[in-house]
Amino acid sequence: MESPSSPSRAPVILTQDELKKIAAYKAVEFVESGMVLGLGTGSTACHAVDRIGELLRQGQLTNIIGIPTSKKTQEQAISVGIPLADLDSHPIIDLAIDGADEVDPFMNLVKGRGGSLLREKMVEGACKQFVVIVDESKLVKYIGGSGLAMPVEIVPFCWKFTAQRLELLFKDVGCVAKLRTFGENGNPFVTDNGNYIVDLYFKNDMGDLKAASDAILRLAGVVEHGMFLDMATTLIVAGELGVTVKNK
Repeated sequence: MESPSSPSRAPVILTQDELKKIAAYKAVEFVESGMVLGLGTGSTACHAVDRIGELLRQGQLTNIIGIPTSKKTQEQAISVGIPLADLDSHPIIDLAIDGADEVDPFMNLVKGRGGSLLREKMVEGACKQFVVIVDESKLVKYIGGSGLAMPVEIVPFCWKFTAQRLELLFKDVGCVAKLRTFGENGNPFVTDNGNYIVDLYFKNDMGDLKAASDAILRLAGVVEHGMFLDMATTLIVAGELGVTVKNK
């Protein structure tokens, strides 16, 4: 007679937001008292900001100064009790924590689908250590590989002209440039800096990323783009099988 088999347990399926939270909490383990921190923007970074505020209230962290990368993060940080400053008073940052929209195998990033790429790049370019937190859905074979937007912040003046020039720059890889809008009326999305965003969509790999970066930045009317090249020092990826940490 066969013994009854033990009931099989259903696997625990974590939501994307739960994975983001796991990655964010892991990143906050890098934070030490007395640090100046770059505070990222977005659905993953917000978990890190909440956690830092929690540890400050518990007394496990002290003497922390935060440098926010957006007005939204600034408001969140104030609400959870993180003391804030800016790059003028703290031009060197110990550690920044932020999410990413894409990460390639060399830890190059696409950021800015939330619209904060300029301030993020200013802050994260001034830090000694930049910890990037993602769930595994953000991993791509090459930059632009998700088929989703690679944002470029531009001045509003003659934005169509700038968008057309961006599209022409990458016509060989099937680039489409679209002005980012919001709401039912299709009004242009306006960044914290009063600029517009043109989202670039690529059918194929754009190739040499540094050459692409230089070409974009040479266009008059472009303020900054969302490729963060050779900036991340640590990558934390949360997936169904756990958390992996990769260092440069």
